Amino acid sequence: MIVSGGYAPHQPKEIAEILADLLRQDNFDVEISETWDVFNDKAKVMQMDLIVPNWTEGTVTPQQLDNLLETISNGTGLAGLHGGMGYTFPCESRYQLMVGGNFAAHPGYRFKVLIKDKENPITRGISDFEVATEHYYMLIDPAIEVLATSYYETYPPEVWRPVFMPVVWTKKYGKGRVFYNALGHSTDIVMIPEVLTMMRRGMAWAAR
Repeated sequence: MIVSGGYAPHQPKEIAEILADLLRQDNFDVEISETWDVFNDKAKVMQMDLIVPNWTEGTVTPQQLDNLLETISNGTGLAGLHGGMGYTFPCESRYQLMVGGNFAAHPGYRFKVLIKDKENPITRGISDFEVATEHYYMLIDPAIEVLATSYYETYPPEVWRPVFMPVVWTKKYGKGRVFYNALGHSTDIVMIPEVLTMMRRGMAWAAR
């Protein structure tokens, strides 16, 4: 299930189709929903193998959020990218904890993605690469398993000293597996071969 909408400049409809195509290549049956109302049907979403949020900003009802959290906790996977998963419900700390991080700012533009875990099946065989896009600075759960990072120089006032910032990570939420990639502002970024490969592998890894 891909849930797609929100902030229009992130091209949610177009990116949803790219992600759906990747999933279909791995023999997933894909449904794309353009509303969070699908999470009113708890029995339906609990049967999903994977949930892919693709919705920057927005709001959700308490019941819809409860059903989403319970679905992932019970073993359905969660995977996504950029603001479509990392800034979906900016006022919902329970959602942010499940994801493992939340967008805070994006000072800077051109940067290098540094593969930290070269043995993980999601990143294996991928070399460091440079990208020109929003450089996400995120508030993160320190328990995430970081697969790739970027390096930040100082950008006052947001970034007060040099630091490595996670770009790609995994974690667990109950029985569910969670994959996140901070890259993906627009279709041209998603289509970068390294990004596309990590998304295909990451979604397959997270799925039940």
